[in-house]
Amino acid sequence: MKIFTDGGARGNPGPAAAAFVVVGDDGRVVAREGKFLGETTNNVAEYQAVILAWEYVVNSESALPAGRRLTADSQVDFFLDSLLVVNQLKGKFKIKERKLRELAGEVKRLEREVGMEGDYVYIPRKENHLADKLVNQVLDKL
Repeated sequence: MKIFTDGGARGNPGPAAAAFVVVGDDGRVVAREGKFLGETTNNVAEYQAVILAWEYVVNSESALPAGRRLTADSQVDFFLDSLLVVNQLKGKFKIKERKLRELAGEVKRLEREVGMEGDYVYIPRKENHLADKLVNQVLDKL
């Protein structure tokens, strides 16, 4: 399963949104969701996008292709355009900010709930256009 996530704030901090897009093996969009977060920072919004996606996986069998279920050997690949968040979730960067440590803890809790870890991959912003577009659509509605 491939999940593209993005979060953004207009201003830092400022009005913020988080979004994810689930893409199936055939390249088609399986699910998408965007959420307004209120006023927060870009980094918090990026984490909230990952959390939103994990909550979707936890709560929705439709997150998987027809007839498949999550198992211990399932893999969820997250693609983010935030190098900071990717490296923090992979344990490569120390998380100094308390709020970000709490959000990273929530990500790990959701991984445990599902029974597997996510693989977090950095991609350039232009390759994350679906999730980025969804974040901007949410913010444009304000």
